[in-house]
Amino acid sequence: MLRNVLDATVVLRCVNKERLPSKRLDTFILPSFILLSLIPWQRRDQGCVFIQFMYFPEMAIVCQRLHSERIEDIPSTLRSKLQDLDLRDRVKSGDTVAVAVGSRGITNIDILVFEIVSFLKGLGLKPFIVPAMGSHGGGTIEGELAVLAGLRITEATMGVPLATGTDVVEVGRIRENIPVLMDKGAAFADHIVVVNRIKPHTKFNASVESGLTKMLTVGLGKRAGATKYHQAAIRYTFRILQDAASLILKNCSVLFGLAILEDGYGHTASLDIVQPDDWFKIEPFLLEKAKSMIPKIPFDNLDVLIIDEIGKDVSGIGMDSNITGRHRDIVGDFFTYPHIKRIFVRNLSRKTAGNGNGIGLADFTTNRLVEALNLTTTYTNALAALSPEKAAIPVHFETDRECIEACLNMIGDILPEAARIVRIKNTSTLDVLEVSRALEKEIASNPDLGMVTGWRPMEFDDHGNLKDEF
Repeated sequence: MLRNVLDATVVLRCVNKERLPSKRLDTFILPSFILLSLIPWQRRDQGCVFIQFMYFPEMAIVCQRLHSERIEDIPSTLRSKLQDLDLRDRVKSGDTVAVAVGSRGITNIDILVFEIVSFLKGLGLKPFIVPAMGSHGGGTIEGELAVLAGLRITEATMGVPLATGTDVVEVGRIRENIPVLMDKGAAFADHIVVVNRIKPHTKFNASVESGLTKMLTVGLGKRAGATKYHQAAIRYTFRILQDAASLILKNCSVLFGLAILEDGYGHTASLDIVQPDDWFKIEPFLLEKAKSMIPKIPFDNLDVLIIDEIGKDVSGIGMDSNITGRHRDIVGDFFTYPHIKRIFVRNLSRKTAGNGNGIGLADFTTNRLVEALNLTTTYTNALAALSPEKAAIPVHFETDRECIEACLNMIGDILPEAARIVRIKNTSTLDVLEVSRALEKEIASNPDLGMVTGWRPMEFDDHGNLKDEF
């Protein structure tokens, strides 16, 4: 009991602020030896002071062994695959090629795009880069350019023009007269190349999810197309994307797609050139392979998940719901593995540039995250995906300490020191985690987990925020 008291965080709050020693001061952090003398007077109903204290569980850093499959020489591997392409009967010198590039933080994306445009120039073609990110970047030219610059993709680094714009044209219709929209520059190019990572989507399950098909439709559809496809999906499901992609492959000259897979550590694991005739054969196969590589939180039934950062460079909804198990959407609110009672998000990532789409999946956050939000880009992104709930701002407090206290008070009849807590950097970085002592037995029984540090008190800095360990 004494040890628990000594580890406790103690806060005194004044009910009657007129009795404060300073009118600007209403909170005191007391050393534990003073607490020991005050315990008999934890509340004074007639006085001005009462004491609250919260036990925080001991924490330790653990490492997790993930699926590892890494290409060592990215440029030469891609060059070799591109050289195997026979495009002589499909292109002629001087043809323009729109190279569609998205907004995700794909490992080596700048190297991959550079190699593709270099290959196309070597064939006598005229490639240019088209931002294919739906409504990301706020649906503006400036926003799209800023996103690409954050990925080190500029006219200077790539050596080709960036054709930005928000205008779209109709390239056909599907189902009950649904228009298929495409970026004007890409639609009027002689050819199109699509570059994207294959991975499970956060909104739906299908034979193709996040990858080449989505880039060809939602990405190149810009804000208008992204909105239209999401609206149609409410009625027709996201099979609508395959229908739209089939029409594009028929009506437009798509030379190929570069499908990227990443291992559990975010390394480039495989590169596949996908040609139009094989599009819907290869992408489903690659999706299943991607699912086998995706990292997971190695514990179920957690009380609290602490996420250091969310952002569009991490996931389309800031935090990958395939990792958090939390799905909140018009198509259904449900939970999958791991089942988590409360989620606390500390910050936005630097590269997301204020886009906080997905913060609505959290229960608590900080004032600093809310202040960092660019509501225009956040709302634009969420509304285009018909997911206003993902942009809803949760309960927020000044410090991490207050947020964690709130989480621990909202998990049911569980002592805080017995809470099952996991802290991660973001949902794409799961090789290192901080966990509470309640998970000690599960760590010991899992051969893929190893202790990095011993057990120690949850550590806060002088401002009441968690100390950065990752």
